[in-house]
Amino acid sequence: MNISAFTIFLLLVGLTILWGILTYNRFIKLINMVKEAWSGIDVQLKRRFNLIPNLIETVKGYAKHESKVLEELTSTRSGSQDVNQRGAQEGQISHALANLFAVAEAYPDLKASQNFVDLQDNLDEIENEIQMARRYYNGAVRDLNVLVESFPSNLIARVFNFTTAEFFEIELARQRDLPQVEF
Repeated sequence: MNISAFTIFLLLVGLTILWGILTYNRFIKLINMVKEAWSGIDVQLKRRFNLIPNLIETVKGYAKHESKVLEELTSTRSGSQDVNQRGAQEGQISHALANLFAVAEAYPDLKASQNFVDLQDNLDEIENEIQMARRYYNGAVRDLNVLVESFPSNLIARVFNFTTAEFFEIELARQRDLPQVEF
């Protein structure tokens, strides 16, 4: 059986086109995974933001003179879709929440209030969900960035203008809490 040079050429061209199609589709899949992951982060951040007014109202009754902390928390609203700006805004909210919980430490009745405890537990749960959503998002971003930057897929990335995505960095309020050790 004699395979001609033209047949080999057609086979190589066909394999190259097939590779290009598969790589393009992989880019599309990863871009959609990044979008889905960002949506997951957004949902958790909105859940946290919706919980904040209830937390503030609970604390207001005990800490009327701590209005600066409460105003800082209520004035920090996030709406930016830019990952870096959103991370900075959410970091500010986390910092304000940490300040709010520091204020709450000064009010033993507040710490004992079941409503406050429930809100704090809900916030802990949401912070954990944000952390999981952020890890998923950053994993999807990592996979996309590797594909965009590695050879030979970077050739397809250049042709179709696929670019790297930004990682989402946020410092969660609970990360600043000091562990309490009792003997």
